Amino acid sequence: MARHTDSFVPKLSIEGIQTVTPMRITEPRQTRQVLAGELVGPGIFRRCLNMVQYYRKENEGDSGWLVAGWIKETLGRALLEQPMICGRLRKRDRNDGELEIVSNDCGIRLIEARIHMNLSEFLDLKQREEVETQLVFWKDIDEQNPQFSPLFYVQVTNFQCGGYSIGISCCILLADLLLRTEFLKTWANIHNNIINKNNERKLPLFYLPGLKNTTNSSHNIVSSTSSENSGKTMIFKINAESESLETEWCRKVALACLEEAENNLGSEMGAEFSLFVNESFEAIKVESCSKHEMLKPQLNLNKELTYAKWDDLGANEVTFREGNKPVHVSYWFRSILGGVVIVIPSLDEDAYRVNIIVTIPNEKFSEGL
Repeated sequence: MARHTDSFVPKLSIEGIQTVTPMRITEPRQTRQVLAGELVGPGIFRRCLNMVQYYRKENEGDSGWLVAGWIKETLGRALLEQPMICGRLRKRDRNDGELEIVSNDCGIRLIEARIHMNLSEFLDLKQREEVETQLVFWKDIDEQNPQFSPLFYVQVTNFQCGGYSIGISCCILLADLLLRTEFLKTWANIHNNIINKNNERKLPLFYLPGLKNTTNSSHNIVSSTSSENSGKTMIFKINAESESLETEWCRKVALACLEEAENNLGSEMGAEFSLFVNESFEAIKVESCSKHEMLKPQLNLNKELTYAKWDDLGANEVTFREGNKPVHVSYWFRSILGGVVIVIPSLDEDAYRVNIIVTIPNEKFSEGL
């Protein structure tokens, strides 16, 4: 078998796409306000959080096709725990220009794909960060009719060796629900429990190779607008007083963390950046900020600030086959429209910890912004 080189990476082939909805309707229906007013722009509709988990083939009964088939059965149950993830973005009835996310309406898109390359070869590619965008699917939200666009995609990609990847794309307005609620662990636990209970049924009901030929080349039935990792990210954790969690304090802390990230990453944020503040489960505030117009924060964060890592999120421990942990996990924000700072308060009511995520675009993506 010929080895693939960095100069040639096979194109991925999409074999199937389905919609997964919660097992039952959430009552009462949940809503999340998007407080952006006139500042609502392309950044809300095009930015997303991407994550790819890579798994080796554990045994003969393991494959991405099987995992995707069981996902169709298990994800609907997991969404009962967090129905907002499969919601839709829409303009509010008040016709005031504001947006809101409504739970349960749109569903998650599940994509099944394959690539003619071994997993080990793919992970060893020098330009892996550039080509692994094939392993996540994303369609920019329709700015005129956002209510018709999914906010969450799951793509299972089968490698030639039997290994597979699970790629997730999540709208930036819902990123906190993926990052701080342990949704992935909850889903994986439900997934493994259902497989164990159905041990006698070796194949899931939705098993794509049983429905079509997945070995021959085929034209992609849908196209993706996913793009490469276009920035460098740092994550901070800060202890704060309960009365500090106001918008002005968040702006000051965001700017302080931005400067810290610039110093550590050796990159500079452009003059403008977007600030996303998760004020509560029911509301997220979006602002367009200028570094030059914001006063330099008079904050001493030496004692309160600590550095965090993507792996602290726990995705590297998530197993969709018991005992088979990911061999690698990649994360990035799709951020082709300038830098991003996201403020996410902790869910722990007894400890006022705030997570700050700073993404600075690579130079080639920040030009002209």
